[in-house]
Amino acid sequence: MAANGIEPGSIELGNIELGLDTFGDVTLGADGRGRPAAQVIRDVVEQAVLADSLGLDFFGIGEHHRNDFAVSAPDMVLAAIAGQTRRIRLGSAVTVLSSDDPIRVFQRFSTLDAVSRGRAEVILGRGSFTESFPLFGFDLARYEELFEEKLQLFAELRKQGPVTWSGSTRPALNEQMVYPHTESGPLKTWVAVGGSPQSVVRAAHYGLPLMLAIIGGEPLQFAPFVELYHRALGEFGQPQQPVGVHSPGHVAATDAQAREELWPHYAAMHQRIGRDRGWPPLTRAQFDATAGPDGALVVGSPETVAGKITKVARALGLSRFDMKYSHGTLPHDAMLRSIELYGKEVAPMVKENLRVG
Repeated sequence: MAANGIEPGSIELGNIELGLDTFGDVTLGADGRGRPAAQVIRDVVEQAVLADSLGLDFFGIGEHHRNDFAVSAPDMVLAAIAGQTRRIRLGSAVTVLSSDDPIRVFQRFSTLDAVSRGRAEVILGRGSFTESFPLFGFDLARYEELFEEKLQLFAELRKQGPVTWSGSTRPALNEQMVYPHTESGPLKTWVAVGGSPQSVVRAAHYGLPLMLAIIGGEPLQFAPFVELYHRALGEFGQPQQPVGVHSPGHVAATDAQAREELWPHYAAMHQRIGRDRGWPPLTRAQFDATAGPDGALVVGSPETVAGKITKVARALGLSRFDMKYSHGTLPHDAMLRSIELYGKEVAPMVKENLRVG
């Protein structure tokens, strides 16, 4: 084991994948008013097409069921993107498996895999928003049980053979085949984790790649979770798996420009969500600290963002880093500029930094 505690060989230097995530946040138009959800969805498709043209590795779309996010069916939007792109991998960020049916999730993403010619991935999680539970008739009191049972079933579905399964959260299956199958082996499936050791061990138990959602604090504090994951994989007799990170960020020509562009939209988003969760208002000093060298927010010039991603990738032994580039009402044009800088300048710098050590 390396000095930092991360298993050696968990990242092949220079081969890290650089991706993008969006929640389809409802943005402001030129008139200062919120854009219609339908237009936001079309904007997301345009953003993904740009990411593909820049050679980025992954494009993920999150699932939400509220009026400040436009995308409730990521797989549908991803299918539209598949028809306009050639190489970028496409997936969710995340699919809220607890309030969905594992069979339907598998079928939707295996279908996406077909239309995209093998480019589909799914990132399964419990989600940090809970509006899908009452919407689809699930009891929040069974939050843990729902995810555990459904992940267990999904792991069986990935084997693409007859499934026999029983539990308390859906009807049992007896030697049931589920179609369509994926053409090139098991559907790539990540488990998203926000910082729970139990969730890390669960991902290792099923031998699934780990996606760490690092949206606050210091990313390097997640090193013990990566160590736990690699150790648990070994104890369960599973082969080593990739580790990825999802973190918010924004790129502009200079550090000052990036922070000034992002701050009002990020602060408004924090306040809006915080009203439901009892958070105090975000101060500019807190924002600047989170955007600083040791914080989770990768905001700044291409050089600054690349340096920050490189530091985290080395410390955690990452195989992928996904920047969540949408932030509340941040306008579409600002996101396009951020994506372009991320693809043209940040990604090559990160890969070169890691290649040369």
